Amino acid sequence: MSLKHLAAAALIAAPTLGWAQDTPSPDGAMVYFVNLEDGDTVTAPVTIIFGLSGMGVAPAGTERENTGHHHLLLNRPPLGEGEEGAEELTYGIPADDNHMHFGGGQTQVTLDLPPGDHTLQLVMGDLNHVPHVPPVASDVITVTVE
Repeated sequence: MSLKHLAAAALIAAPTLGWAQDTPSPDGAMVYFVNLEDGDTVTAPVTIIFGLSGMGVAPAGTERENTGHHHLLLNRPPLGEGEEGAEELTYGIPADDNHMHFGGGQTQVTLDLPPGDHTLQLVMGDLNHVPHVPPVASDVITVTVE
């Protein structure tokens, strides 16, 4: 990880270490990919549109019931699995090349992904980038970039 990424992760994680809490998710809330499905073949650049139902989108740092902001997990195990799983749930989603934060309330991104298979998962985070309880996360999908 580069020094730039470490600094960004520290800035994002620092507040959450003291404020990690169990922010409840609304019953029935769902996050999903609007324009992609598991197994799709696409060309770069890839636009990914985030869908959300049952709750609202608010920028990071906004304390408003039943809201959160999007995170895209790219080419990593599903939320809660793998080396970082427990820490993600307790201290917030890290910020690096595999964990993209959309703390401004963005609902889509265009990525220049290299050719090959890529896994994608959307996860909602609360005001401190911590997944809600229970987590509002999409299924993991795999897309192939030609």
